[in-house]
Amino acid sequence: MQAAYWPKPPRVISIGSRRELFIDSHLIEQLKGAARQELHNPVARDQAIVHDAPWEGNNCGYCTVFQDGYLYRMYYRGKQLSVVGRQLITNSHPEFYCYAESHDGIRWTKPDLGIVEFNGSKKNNIIWDGVGTHNFSPFLDKRPGCPADQKYKALGGTMREGGLFAFASPDGIRWRLLRKKPVITNGAFDSQNLAFWDETAGCYRAYWRYFTEGITEQKVWKPAGLRAIRTATSDDFFNWKNTANLVYEDSPEEHMYTNQVSPYHRAPHILVGFPMRYVERGWSPSMRALPERAHREMRAKSHIRYGTGLTEAQVMASRDGVHFKRWNDPFIPPGPERPDTWNYSHLGMATQPVETASDLPGADRELSVYGKEGGWTGTSGSFRRYTLRLDGFVSIGAPMAGGELLTRPLRFTGRQLRLNFATSAVGSIRVELQRADGSPVKGFTLDDCHELFGDTVDREVVWKGDGNLSDLQGQAIRFRFELKSADLYAMRVATA
Repeated sequence: MQAAYWPKPPRVISIGSRRELFIDSHLIEQLKGAARQELHNPVARDQAIVHDAPWEGNNCGYCTVFQDGYLYRMYYRGKQLSVVGRQLITNSHPEFYCYAESHDGIRWTKPDLGIVEFNGSKKNNIIWDGVGTHNFSPFLDKRPGCPADQKYKALGGTMREGGLFAFASPDGIRWRLLRKKPVITNGAFDSQNLAFWDETAGCYRAYWRYFTEGITEQKVWKPAGLRAIRTATSDDFFNWKNTANLVYEDSPEEHMYTNQVSPYHRAPHILVGFPMRYVERGWSPSMRALPERAHREMRAKSHIRYGTGLTEAQVMASRDGVHFKRWNDPFIPPGPERPDTWNYSHLGMATQPVETASDLPGADRELSVYGKEGGWTGTSGSFRRYTLRLDGFVSIGAPMAGGELLTRPLRFTGRQLRLNFATSAVGSIRVELQRADGSPVKGFTLDDCHELFGDTVDREVVWKGDGNLSDLQGQAIRFRFELKSADLYAMRVATA
């Protein structure tokens, strides 16, 4: 839904000592010169995991990834698709939910868990085959006081099953239903639906699929309109309230196939999502020129959208869980044409970014996100890893011609201004502190600031004095950034 109303930031924004990103316009008062907000695309890396076991298949997806201490956990649906004649075949084996793990987020293994039987053997990585198997979405519950036997929770279910069911696990491997009846019923749910504990708001949040028109009930299934996203909050994971449909600041009405919303771990007051944008483009010379035309035409015999639907990943952010800044250009476009790309469900993303080591020795750690490849051909699929600098979704950037960012008045706690930034060899950043009325703070002018250059996720800004901001704590202060051949990704006022 496009915004008819958009919440205004307070006159003075309290940021404490938290990290602030420029993924939205919340902090921005003015951009001058050639300064602009710039969306950054992750870089394709290795195939993180290949779904080649007989209980997996070419339509593995609806993937959840999160870091749990020193362990990275991955959950994904095992499913095989094929088209015979004009019929879509989805039952060559039942749907299963599978588990993989990693100690670095780069190399993944599939442990033999001995939980669910497949073809007479429990030697597999299947964790669940009951209700909700189509879209089982776990998370690590960070709620204070959460019982140990519910340390991990999940939502899963379809409208055919009655809605979304609540699950819990003590170890992330062995799961049980918390209630026999679904806990959320007002949606369509034929997608990945998820939940998490929002430590900033002090509540659980859930996000799920609905259709803007038509009927999506257990006994009557006639969806129409757009695929869209709905949300609600809960104090106990069972009773949900404050239901709302997501609203976008300046985005067109489009199909949002998934949502993949979670608190960004380095700035958890900001919710970041990687929705999969879906479009049906029909037959054209360009469509027929895309990879694997023969198989595309075969899929279309079952339904034209199976052959001519295209998908890609977007990025969006919110500070209240309902109003989102969704970047209209793709976060990850389909990319170079090759097998298993440019098709329906390509780049369905895992739920959240995780930190991983850089390929460059000594370089800062980076973010890894995971996107689906395959989905239709053969008997296997995969997830590819993509990397991005920490906080690197969007920057305030300026070329050598220069530009400036002026923030809204901010109230902070701390003594050091620290930046995540990158410049060219001749580029620079300088910072001036101003009163709310625009007058410079003595000792913190542009002329007082030692210029910054380099490429780092965390460096202190230094002025000619001692640069200690302690005396300015609690006051309304604007930050004026002068940028030349530079990108500014994040800022914070640190306590030490």
